[in-house]
Parts: sequence; C-alpha cells; structure tokens
Amino acid sequence: MSFHKKSIFITGSTSGIGHKLAELYLRDGHRVGISGRDLSKVEQSFKDEFENLELFEVDVTDQDRMNEVITDFSQKGLDIIIANAGISHGPKSKRPDMEVARRIFNTNVLGVINTFAPALSVFEKQGSGHIVAIASVAGFVGLPGASAYSASKSAVMKLCESYALDLPKMGIDVTTICPGFIDTPLTQKNDHSMPFLMSAEKGARLIKEAIRAKRVLFVFPWQMSVAIHLLSYLPRFIYRFIMKLPVANYSKS
Repeated sequence: MSFHKKSIFITGSTSGIGHKLAELYLRDGHRVGISGRDLSKVEQSFKDEFENLELFEVDVTDQDRMNEVITDFSQKGLDIIIANAGISHGPKSKRPDMEVARRIFNTNVLGVINTFAPALSVFEKQGSGHIVAIASVAGFVGLPGASAYSASKSAVMKLCESYALDLPKMGIDVTTICPGFIDTPLTQKNDHSMPFLMSAEKGARLIKEAIRAKRVLFVFPWQMSVAIHLLSYLPRFIYRFIMKLPVANYSKS
C-alpha cells in the first residue's frame, strides 16, 4: 500500500492535545504546521527531530495574520485544517466575568472562523479538503460556572453541523471532535473534579482515528458521551434541577 503524505495545519498546537496530535502526524511522515501564540513552548529537541515540521507564531484572533499564515503554508499543499486553539474560564465562578467571556468567544468561536476561512478558499479551489474543529462535551449543555465556554463550544458544534450539510457538496469533509476531560495545561487550571479524565496521548490517538475515518461528530470517552447525551436530552427544567444539586458542581471541597 502506497503512503500518501498529507499537509496538516493545527492551531493551538504548541502544547496539550494539539501538540500530541501534531506529533502523531509527524511520526507518520506527514507535513505538519504547528501554530500558537508562543513558540517557546515547543522544545528545541522537538523542532530538531522533525524535518517535516513548520512553525508559526500567531494568535487565532488575528484574522489578517491567520489568513497570511495559512495561505503561506498551503503553498506546498493543505489537506487537513484542525482548529484546536481554545481557552476556558479556569476556576469556576457563579458570577459571570464578561471580559473573560469576550476573550473566550474571540478565541473559541472567531478563532475557528479565522482558521477555516483561508483554508476553505484553498479547499474550494482544489475540490477537496478536511476541516476539523475541536469542540467539547461542554457544548451540549450549559454547565454551571462555565457559561461562556459552554456557549462557545456549542456555537462551534452548530457551525460545523451546518458545514457538514453544505461543504461535502464541494468535496470538503467536516469533523467535529467533542472531548471530555483531557489532561492538558488547560484542564490543569480547573479547580473541580474531572470525571473520566484521559491522558493527552490517548486522546490524540482517538482524535486522529476519528479524523482518518472522517467522522462527522466524535464524542469521547464513551462514558462521558453517554452522560452528556442523557443530560442534553432531558427536559430543561429537570436538567436545571439536577445541575443545581451540590454534587453537580464537581467541587473538590
């Protein structure tokens, strides 16, 4: 079987699950573009190990710079674009912080749009491509203390749900990934318990397989998938009652 080397661009991949996913693709021999706001997070030994690695320092909220970077990377090909960059609230709070909410939406929603826009231009011209968004199980429901994060991930899910209806007609595949709790620098800031916590290495392997299989929606781990789907299907007054119970806040105290 012949090997087809692909060109893959991943945002927010200087650390965490995006970085582990990039490493898996690099070890398979694919050409990978890693991007992030701070390239110093990428160890020099990692940079030296892979000749098929390209690095870009860019903030996904910068529309013009994202267009420039992805257009530049695509000059040698672009097969898969993975919008992985995201931020969260960190410690939960009953009182919404509106400035934090703005930052979350700018990164988690507009950052996805800024990532996909130049890639779609490339994919439309070549008649093929694959867009992937890393959303979250939080997008299925409004979680207590995580209003903006839940809403931002729900927006990404619905955005991609619509894309999945429209873009395949142009030869473009769409995948939405909804992880549960993954052990990354992002989740390590949480001050609450994280059921079914999974390592970044295992999470990256599962995501890579879902992308390979061109899954339209992939929710994992399976325990979290079952739980979040049950919660999302409940009448909302029952959901609100359950989530007001002390155990629902997953407090360590």
